Amino acid sequence: MTEARHVLAIDQGTTSTRSIVFDAAGHEVATARREFAQHYPDKGWVEHDPEDIWRDALATAREAIARAGVPVAAIGITNQRETVVVWDRATGEPIHRAIVWQDRRTAPLCARLREDGAEALVQERTGLLLDPYFSATKLAWILDNVAGARARAERGELCFGTVDSFLLWRLTVGRVHATDAANASRTLIFDIHRQCWDAELLRLFRIPEAMLPTVCDNSHHFGETAPELFGAPIPIAGMAGDQQAALFGQACFRPGMVKSTYGTGCFALTNTGATAVRSEHRLLTTVGYRLNGVTTYASEGAIFVAGAAVKWLRDGIGLITHASQTDDMATRVDNNHGVYMVPGFVGLGAPHWDPLARGLICGLTLDSTAAHLARAALESVAYQTLDLLDAMQADGATAPEALRVDGGMSANDWFCQFLSDMLRVPVERPAVLETTALGAATLAGLAVGVWPDLHALEQVWQRGRRFEPRMDGAERARMVTGWQDAVRRALLR
Repeated sequence: MTEARHVLAIDQGTTSTRSIVFDAAGHEVATARREFAQHYPDKGWVEHDPEDIWRDALATAREAIARAGVPVAAIGITNQRETVVVWDRATGEPIHRAIVWQDRRTAPLCARLREDGAEALVQERTGLLLDPYFSATKLAWILDNVAGARARAERGELCFGTVDSFLLWRLTVGRVHATDAANASRTLIFDIHRQCWDAELLRLFRIPEAMLPTVCDNSHHFGETAPELFGAPIPIAGMAGDQQAALFGQACFRPGMVKSTYGTGCFALTNTGATAVRSEHRLLTTVGYRLNGVTTYASEGAIFVAGAAVKWLRDGIGLITHASQTDDMATRVDNNHGVYMVPGFVGLGAPHWDPLARGLICGLTLDSTAAHLARAALESVAYQTLDLLDAMQADGATAPEALRVDGGMSANDWFCQFLSDMLRVPVERPAVLETTALGAATLAGLAVGVWPDLHALEQVWQRGRRFEPRMDGAERARMVTGWQDAVRRALLR
């Protein structure tokens, strides 16, 4: 067992990178955070500069370790999933900006493959659907549109990875090219049943196997950081995509437990244990986590826009100056006055999976105010979560005993209460809201002996507040009907 009792989590998100040092009780000891630039080169396109990501990951990690002032036993990495990076195997230099999970440029390719009947194979092997959200078509786009990329990839000169893999490569100075089973399960080319890259899917998307990383367990000794980065080598011992990391950080270790994370998007995952449940209602089947070679699966509903709707109120139309203002604004009005926002800025995710849907605000009258718009943005996230849980139950899941929530929006008391009212289940907010980072930290700490087993990690999770449903049933039904009407309007083209 390691003597050091602190773990560093690098949480590389869609709009910011944060690094957090946790102690053995799961408490935050030190934090550092940086936002980075978003690039929108064309309609529906979203890109990041991988060098920005690396710079901020290294800088925040160094800063958090310095602030903590304690030895770090291991590093865990969690990341925005599906985002694609391709880099030169010899130099480590990216050959193109990272194409972000939100990017929709490959919608025509997905539609063509769907028309050709490929989706059944994709869903059977990967648990996913043909949508530009996932990695494979983004990777194919880079190989087809960067001069010489495909030939170089076939010669083994290029590496592909999601952001976790790119950071691991940089932290180990090119010694380790690997990913974890959870991140691999989001690429459209990984067989989640056999737990390996799938040759038939690689041919479908025309991706050379030579550029793929090795797939490891989520809690695993991936390698060590180069000594010059932090003054001494530190084991990198945990990796998971952000939503699976949150599932782990929320201690959802038993089948039927559900967590929902409210960041840029919203992602609800239900632990389904050893069973990979195939959805009949357009949810995703994914790897929850893999420990000691044993896979725990999850059913997932993905919402593309949650906190991003609040960010649009701030940055897009200047309605607010800080996200926290939405809590106060929502309480200024006694109801939504029939105003609904369907945040289809980059299409709609589960259960609709319509990449061509666009945002809609309806129900406006002359007495509608900024407060109604702010409330509509918050409400839209709760309604979308309801759609996900309804789909999960239609697939055979029982109503959860409680929904464990995390992410930035979960700090909003009004939102958590409204969410409980819409779902008609208790909503539990943990004492530590940074459960995505905590999940990465506990995966790493598990590998090096900071925590001995999952039972010990169950004790780390602590509830902060519980919200119980209290809205009148007739009022709730009226609001849900209004939302369903708004969604139908957004889907019309």
